[in-house]
This record gives sequence, C-alpha cells and structure tokens, in this order.
Amino acid sequence: MSNVIFSQKLYDTAQMVVDGCMGDADPACQTACPMHTDVKQYVRLTGEGNYQEALDLIRGKLFLPQTLGRICAHPCEAACRRNTEFNQPISVAGIKRFVAEKMDKQSNWDLTVANDSGKKIAIVGAGPAGAQAAIELRRSGHQVTIYEKLNVYGGMMRVGIPEYRLPRDVIDFEYGYLDMLGIETKFGVEIGKDISFNELRLSHDAIVLAHGAHVGSIIPLPGHKAQGVFSAVEYLKEVSETRDFPRAGKRIMVIGGGDVAMDCARSSWRIGADEVHQCSLEEMAKLPASQIEIDESLEEGVLFNAGWGPISIQETDGKVTGIVLKKVISIFDENGNFAPSYSDETRTIAVDTVIFATGQVVADITDGALEQTRGGRYVVDKDTLASSVDGVYVAGDACGGNIVVEAMALGHKAALSIERQFAKRPLTENRDFEKEYNYPSRLDIPLPKGTTDTPRLHGQLRDAEERKQDFKQVDLGFSEEQIKQEASRCLQCTCKLCMNECVMMNDFGDCPKTLFSDFINNKAMDPLLAYSCNACDQCTIVCPKDYPMKEMFLSARVDFVNANGGNSPIPGHKAINMHQKLGFSKFFTMAKRTVASK
Repeated sequence: MSNVIFSQKLYDTAQMVVDGCMGDADPACQTACPMHTDVKQYVRLTGEGNYQEALDLIRGKLFLPQTLGRICAHPCEAACRRNTEFNQPISVAGIKRFVAEKMDKQSNWDLTVANDSGKKIAIVGAGPAGAQAAIELRRSGHQVTIYEKLNVYGGMMRVGIPEYRLPRDVIDFEYGYLDMLGIETKFGVEIGKDISFNELRLSHDAIVLAHGAHVGSIIPLPGHKAQGVFSAVEYLKEVSETRDFPRAGKRIMVIGGGDVAMDCARSSWRIGADEVHQCSLEEMAKLPASQIEIDESLEEGVLFNAGWGPISIQETDGKVTGIVLKKVISIFDENGNFAPSYSDETRTIAVDTVIFATGQVVADITDGALEQTRGGRYVVDKDTLASSVDGVYVAGDACGGNIVVEAMALGHKAALSIERQFAKRPLTENRDFEKEYNYPSRLDIPLPKGTTDTPRLHGQLRDAEERKQDFKQVDLGFSEEQIKQEASRCLQCTCKLCMNECVMMNDFGDCPKTLFSDFINNKAMDPLLAYSCNACDQCTIVCPKDYPMKEMFLSARVDFVNANGGNSPIPGHKAINMHQKLGFSKFFTMAKRTVASK
C-alpha cells in the first residue's frame, strides 16, 4: 500500500532501532584488527574443516597469513570475548597459520591486475607497509617499483624478528606474490644515497615512504660508550644475517621489556651466551612484551630483573664489566609524564655486553624536505598519510605503525589516498577514516547461556634446552585435532538474538536494523511484515536494548487499517473483520452493563 501515512512516533522509534541495533555490528576481534580480517568466519570455517574457504577469506585481506600466524601481536586476541571474560583468548593467530600452512599454494593466488593506468609509483621499503601499498596500487593497474636498502624482502620484519620465530623461507614464499603481480623490486638501493629523494620525486607520480625505523636507540647512561654496548637494531640485524655476533661476550644484559627485548635475550642463547639477563622499568606483570614471548624466555632461562632500572654501566679499560640497577618506585609522575623514580635499593650484575632494546629511530631520507618529530617519524596528515610535499605519503614505522598488521593497514591507507590523487578527487572524499584502522566494536551482548571457561590450546613447542641451541623454528603449530578443538571455543559473537527467537522476521531481513532501514528509506512497509507478528514479545525480551518490536508492528497495523477504510490490508482478512464487528456487538459482549437507577 503506497498511500499509508505512518505515525511520526513509529518513524522515531524505527530510527532509534536503526541507530542502535547491533545486528550488523562486527565483533571485537574484527574491529580490533587494523586490516579488519573476518576472524569469526574463518575460525568457524576452520572448525568445520573448510580450510580452503577459511584461507580464501584470510587472503582476501592479508597476503602474509603464515607470517602473521607466527608473529602477529594479534590485537584480535586481546579483544576476544574469551580473553576479556576469562583471560583465555582464542588462538586466532595459530588458526590462521594452520590453514595457511595446509592450503596456501601460489597457483591459487589472485593475480588480477587492472589495465595499465600509465602512472608510476615509488615505494621506499619492502616491509609489510610498503608491500601492502604496492600490492593494492599494482592491482589498480599502476606501475609500482619498490626501492629496498636491504638485499632481501621483509624490512625490519626480516632483520628484526629472529628466524626461530619466523623462518625466512616463509617470508620468501609469501613475498613471491609481489613478483607474480608484476611489482618491480630494486634491492640494495638506498634512497638519499644511491638515488636522491628529489630524483625519485621527479621520476614518479607518487611516492610512499615506508622504510621503517632502522636506527637503534641507546640511552646515554654513564658508560654507554664502552666497548660491548649495542642497540637492539644492530644486534638483531647482524644475528639475522649471520647467526652470529662476534663482538658480544658471554654474559649479556638486555635493557627493555618489549618483544624486541625478548628477541634479543633469546637470540643471545643461540649465539653462545652463558648468562642472559633482562631489566626494565616495568614490573613483571606490566611488561609490554606479549605473554608468549615472556613465557618462552622464562622457559629458556632468561634471568628477569623487571622493575629494576639501569643507572650506570660499569667499565674497565673501556670495556663493559657490569651494570648497576635500581629498584623502580614509579615510572610516571602524577600528571602522567615519564619521570621514573627509584628507591635506594641497588643491584649490580656482572656482564660484558649490554643491549639497548629501548626504541628505534626513523632515518631521514628526504634531505630535510619532510618535517620529522619524535623518533624521527615524519609529520603527516593522520587521516590520509599525506606529507607536506605533494604526492608523497608515509606508511608503517616511518609514521607510527608499531606492529606488522598496523603497518599493513597504513600501507592500505596510503594506497587509498594515492587513488584519489590520481582521480583528482579530495583525499578525504567518501572515506570512513575510523574504519581504515582499528576501532571499537558496537557489539555489547551478554555471554551465551551455558558458556564455560575452557582453556586455550597452545602449539607444540620444542624443548627449551634443545631449542635455545639453534635457530630452528620453536613453535611447530597445531595438529588437526587441536585446531578443531581450539576453533570450537569461538563464541561466534553476534547480536541476532531476536532473529533466533522470531521465525517471522527472518523472512524479511537479517536483523531489525535492516528491516527498519528499509522502512525509513522507502517510507513504506510490507503489510505482511506487520501482520506476521503474533505479539509474543519474545524478541524484546531477548534484545539487549529492549527494543519494542511488537509495539512497532502493532502501531503499523493501526496505520494500515486507517489507510484502508478501517479494514485490514491483507487479502483473506474479511473473516477477521466480521469477527471484530461481532466481537464488539452488544449481543456478544461479555462486559457487565451498569444500569443507572431511576
């Protein structure tokens, strides 16, 4: 019926449902992922044994499933409902790794590339940010050339993450996608040295600077210039390239509490250390490193001094002989500023090597053309990643991405901006910036009835005393039986409780938001939708927001009847009309009549 005038109250209530219904809300695991991988679906498919479908879903977003399955800092797991409720998240990364190892074949990779656009793009750096930008821009038909200072793919991921965590053949296999797409990579070329930044600008239509933070940071403590003091960047790079670091001694102290510090400490065993110590301002419970890295470091015998800050490095004849630590009282002052305070309690540890895993710096390759800020990171527009120089964008560590999947998201963001530049459209046009990175989930629902705390499964680890002697892979991954058990722990978080209770609404849409969006946009409603409701109210009872669906459908019925001369708009309702007429007749009413006394 096109002539129905619905009440304003009905429209207002419908709008409230459209604005607040969580039926289309993505789960927290997906929104926490900067690349918005559909975790819930691929975990479900994996549990069902549909491994190829799961992999196809993953590869639709991520070209590095095996890599990320090993080393991703997995913000999805931190956001997992089983983590927030029970501190036992789904092993999302492990599931991703399993299906990729089992099913990924280069012959199945999508090599679709659009027609040649005639545009030339330079990407500086072959890390995850540069690679992601290169892939997306090449798919759009642009000529893409990557300039990489190293002689291998992977950037800091390659020389900063030890091979016992990330085997190099995995990187080479997955990066083979770039070659197959027709992306040219020039290895061993340093921008600012072999080719000037200005020359690069003149020969390309757009540039993405994604060369990472490859300069190590050393805190200027007393004794920091002694022989035997190194940055984590220098240390891990040489260990990665040679499986050795001849300048290191046998008693090593690693300063820092993050994953890089754990990598330095664990690598130290593998190059022949006799003792490996760690110290950090953060106490054990607040270390920024991922828990699995901490646990595996402890298993391998790293001696932790968490909550003890370095005060000075001792030296004799210019060589490191020890380090003095002080017990930390607090790291920040009352205003939240970094201002460590210490007690008088000290601890001196005899070491001959000190590794600073306390941060990395971005080297300027633009000869001052771009402004830099803290840590050497370039100043860019946070939404578009555009720099102050037209056609130049920055992604990854060079502007602030701290983990691999974040770097990839920034590469994606830079590619979106370049596409708009080439189309001569505003860089901000038609973009939902919040959803180009991670964002809070709107999903806020109770745990499913009967949910119990089931323990998280872990991959098969090699024995600690055996593995610390070599660079072979530590985590051997899940078995097929384990992977199905782990996938079954997923709660498949969604808010369609009303749809589970009501058979009728499923005939018209997938959630109330869909139903009432159509109503608001079209100013019309299928009469069957309103008249199919049996007014049981179960949908409202289970709705976390108590939306009054029954009242809305009954209100719509009144408007339909008013527009149809007092009759139901549904064919076949004549008997109901007669029933209503008879039901209100004085001959059939059951109500008592009060007769006024004379």
